[in-house]
Amino acid sequence: MSIYKQILTKYWGFSEFRPLQEEIIKSVVEDRKDVLGLLPTGGGKSVIFQIPALIDDGLCLVITPLIALMKDQLENLNKRGIKAAAVYTGMSKEEIDITLNNAVYNAYKFLYLSPERIETKLFLARLPEMKISYTAVDEAHCISQWGYDFRPSYLNIAKLKEFLPDVPFIALTATATPDVVKDIQDKLKFKEYNVFQKSFERKNLIYLVRTVEDKLKYLLKILKRQTGSGIVYVRNRKKTVEIAKYLMQNGVNADFFHAGIEPKLKDIKQTRWKEDKLRIIVSTNAFGMGIDKPNVRLVIHYDLPDSPEAYFQEAGRAGRDGKTAYAVLLYQKADKLNFEKRIRSNFPEIKEIKAVYNSLCNYYEIPLGIGRGLIRPFNIRDFVSKFKLPVHTVLSSLKMLKHELYIDLTEDDFSPSKVFFVIGRDDLYKYQVANKQFDNFIKLMLRLYTGLFSNYTIIDEEFLAKKANVKTEVIISYLERLHQQNVIRYVKQRKTPFIIFTSERVEEKAVVVSKEHYTDRKNRFLKRAEAMLNYAESTAKCRSQILLAYFGETNVNRCGECDVCRRRNQLDLSNYEFDLINKELKLKLKNTPAFTEEIVDEINADEEKILKVIRWLIDNNKIQYTVDKRLIWTDKNE
Repeated sequence: MSIYKQILTKYWGFSEFRPLQEEIIKSVVEDRKDVLGLLPTGGGKSVIFQIPALIDDGLCLVITPLIALMKDQLENLNKRGIKAAAVYTGMSKEEIDITLNNAVYNAYKFLYLSPERIETKLFLARLPEMKISYTAVDEAHCISQWGYDFRPSYLNIAKLKEFLPDVPFIALTATATPDVVKDIQDKLKFKEYNVFQKSFERKNLIYLVRTVEDKLKYLLKILKRQTGSGIVYVRNRKKTVEIAKYLMQNGVNADFFHAGIEPKLKDIKQTRWKEDKLRIIVSTNAFGMGIDKPNVRLVIHYDLPDSPEAYFQEAGRAGRDGKTAYAVLLYQKADKLNFEKRIRSNFPEIKEIKAVYNSLCNYYEIPLGIGRGLIRPFNIRDFVSKFKLPVHTVLSSLKMLKHELYIDLTEDDFSPSKVFFVIGRDDLYKYQVANKQFDNFIKLMLRLYTGLFSNYTIIDEEFLAKKANVKTEVIISYLERLHQQNVIRYVKQRKTPFIIFTSERVEEKAVVVSKEHYTDRKNRFLKRAEAMLNYAESTAKCRSQILLAYFGETNVNRCGECDVCRRRNQLDLSNYEFDLINKELKLKLKNTPAFTEEIVDEINADEEKILKVIRWLIDNNKIQYTVDKRLIWTDKNE
């Protein structure tokens, strides 16, 4: 058994790798090459950088944009006895300092970083002292301006090459078009192009689009007819509650989920769903990232996603066990109008973006020429209320200002309470002798938690209260008093996003919104939106083929199972026969109209079969009759 499989079995309990995992690992470990791995959702991307790091000495830097995903991976590694830590916006300077010091002294195998942390003085001062084995870049599509989720802070990553010229980069993503694949490697300054790509085709996943007037009733009909675990994706938090309530009232075991739910309740809902105690989760796109549940039979999109990338990633959470699963998109003509409104709200007028920037600086009372590096908690409700601004305009403007590198905005994040003992064990013993009222409480903490003297340790005030048989308020007061007396550092739990000012404040009129980040980005957004609308409205091309062609895979067969293929199958023609006649008709009618009789005479196939294909193409708006009753090809997407 290879060393790679030994580690896979020891830590993850698997005897075999998934497709491409071992090949990518060998390219990194044995050839010391930079590598880009494209693996669909659920393809086991994290193992690809974790195994090389466990083979070699040193520390693996892992850069990821999502704090929630970062924390999930930390928890999974620590459960397996693998030491890992993270540095992200919202941590105190002291917390970061201690974590980086421990990284210097080889306390961890993995150090997770948010991309904006890379250029901080604290990190750059410690970097030369760290023994780095690999640099992993998760969600690598974020580095490409052609990507659907470009993040300017990701451009900082390539600067690590200056400090770590011989350290291989492992870039990973689930969704990337050919343009994005090339751009990722260019932006990360790969010494040579090196891509491992698994086909995006999911043969066990059946794609269906249902054009319906009453989505709610149709959703219930699907869930009553189809058994198994599922996710229903919707666009806003209010809808998650309303739809989940409707389903429960009609006998479906369902619950709702969104980013605004308290962390403990989130964990309860996720656990119940993963353990099949809850069948259906109705959620915003906040649900599913980092959750590997193999037996999901249904992923239903109640609303139209913004892009094929987002749709493919979310739909791909179904059928990871290889068994038949369904990805269903519910569509109605009103969705097109809502889509157009969404485009307008995503791209406010430039004068509105500038006004939001000015209001933001006034909100934090930042003088002109000051503010670079400033980090502040951000309460959007308070902000929009104070300046009487529309929420959507503010959110879209903040994203644009982020692209222009005026600010950075972290996700809405929960940070649990943490404790770190400032004084050593000997001084602590003296303190306990002199302060009997705290003695039992300190002993309780030392008994329940490890690492309190070397790092900030996550604690749970409610858990401590139960163990001490007192109210939670009493525990909090003890912690606060010990903090005041410089025995511990106590960081209370908080749930808030943060604004980071990445440049000094400038006058409102001096704010620049470039063509590259506004007009070009808007055009790319429109292109992806049109591709998503084409997928939803197409009635003539295999759903799987449409998605695969978007990601650059054009030479693939029809799936035979989607709603379009099933309608074709009713013609009693084999795929080969249909495609052959269809190709002949397209060549004949693309530029020159022709009468039906002429077509039948010229195509070498059974007349009845030719007429069946013609009728199907007319019904699906691929061809139509001219005024003089000749046929002509009208589908511009073909």
